[in-house]
Amino acid sequence: MTILCYPACSTCKKAEKWLKDKGISYEYRDIAKENPSSEELTLWWKQSGLPLKKLFNTSGNAYKALALKNKLPGMTEEQQLALLASDGMLVKRPILVEGDTVLVGFKEADWAEALL
Repeated sequence: MTILCYPACSTCKKAEKWLKDKGISYEYRDIAKENPSSEELTLWWKQSGLPLKKLFNTSGNAYKALALKNKLPGMTEEQQLALLASDGMLVKRPILVEGDTVLVGFKEADWAEALL
């Protein structure tokens, strides 16, 4: 099991605490230092079942600085995935990857259902 996080992210800290409290071991990956590749993002997006827009960190500074709210609708899926792969700070976090299970963001109920 791998969790992709940003060390300063409070939501990531909550997710890590939840995993530790449940005794679930995981591998930590700093999303800013080792951002996911386009191939990884494509696979995780498909496995998550979420709309592609849900993989974007819409509250982040990078998203706002690039004015992506207005640009994303005109971009192809391939362009969006390439953009996500270019900067880990654009990717919503945490992302938990366990086999075919991919959870984006931390919702305790969803994580409990998938992992417990």
